[in-house]
Amino acid sequence: MVKELRLPLRRLIFSPLSASPSLDRLGPGLCRDLAEPEASPYSGADERAAADEAAAGGETAAVDEAAAGGVAARVRWLAAPSGAAWLAQALADPDLVLLDHAHCERKAAGVALQLMFRYPGDGALAAVLSPLAREELEHFERVQALLAQRGIPLRPLAAPPYGAALTALVRRSEPDRMLDSFLVAGLIEARSHERMALLAAHSPDSGLRELYSDLLTSEARHFGIYWLLCERRWPRDRVVARLAELAAAEAELLSGLHPEARMHS
Repeated sequence: MVKELRLPLRRLIFSPLSASPSLDRLGPGLCRDLAEPEASPYSGADERAAADEAAAGGETAAVDEAAAGGVAARVRWLAAPSGAAWLAQALADPDLVLLDHAHCERKAAGVALQLMFRYPGDGALAAVLSPLAREELEHFERVQALLAQRGIPLRPLAAPPYGAALTALVRRSEPDRMLDSFLVAGLIEARSHERMALLAAHSPDSGLRELYSDLLTSEARHFGIYWLLCERRWPRDRVVARLAELAAAEAELLSGLHPEARMHS
């Protein structure tokens, strides 16, 4: 049983939110949950460098310990933290979580490419999402290589309802469809970041701790990218209001534990 969860403070900034996060606290600092992001592979591109900046901040680290081993420290995009039950499930079947992680990285690349094809005339969007898709595939290749080292073949997995249910919340008419698509993608990246931080802190396997620690900064930058895409196209109050709705729905989807361990179960 996991009795206590501690997130690594190394370069991580989390902020506890109330059960019903206020919109003003979901505003300018939304993505500023890392103190000093490491060097970005996107150096030299203003938009991508801005995503690093959007995922950075100079606040004081603050992590609240929750009663009975729950997680009170929260990434600001998220309306609720992951609980001890998910972490215990994930630590009990690390190979299955690693396999699911490979599929998550592949799907994240697919989301970026899908958005590029959906909006083929948006050059600014393509300039950001093309390198994002490449980086997601690099992560997929790294996870796949680790699977091979462990003798775990890549195989299909039944997906939990998480991704499909979030996608179903995307409105069908433009420009709402674009806004929701960016926010849903950002929420998934934010949840991935939070859960990788937990695995980096608690996995007894040094190889897995190294993997998840190495990916933390890029995961934070990824949800920073999606925030900037929203902020540069819509008024902030509109973005924040819709994010609050989607974040509440995302937390509700994770309120029950999936029967099998998954990154987003």
